[in-house]
Amino acid sequence: MKDGLIEAVALQQLECFDAGVKFAKSEGIIAAPEATHAVAQVIREAEQAKKEGKSKTILFNLCGHGFVDMQAYEDYFAGILNDHSFTEDELKNGLKEIVDLQPE
Repeated sequence: MKDGLIEAVALQQLECFDAGVKFAKSEGIIAAPEATHAVAQVIREAEQAKKEGKSKTILFNLCGHGFVDMQAYEDYFAGILNDHSFTEDELKNGLKEIVDLQPE
């Protein structure tokens, strides 16, 4: 972040599960739900590079398989999962709680 080499990106749950399904179909690996966030961003980066006509090497870390999280994928396919956005107040209050928990 400091050197501009990486950046944090927030992605919605449904996009991430969609990316996880695409990854499983193309690579034969079921990514853990938390790892699908990286997969979704890689797909975004690859699509952007293709749109710009650039050749890009994209490196990411796949931190786990989703074998113990199959219920989450079942919920995704059943349409039970939803995206969620936090309001500015919810974010501020959540961050305040984290800061308040820090030892002095």
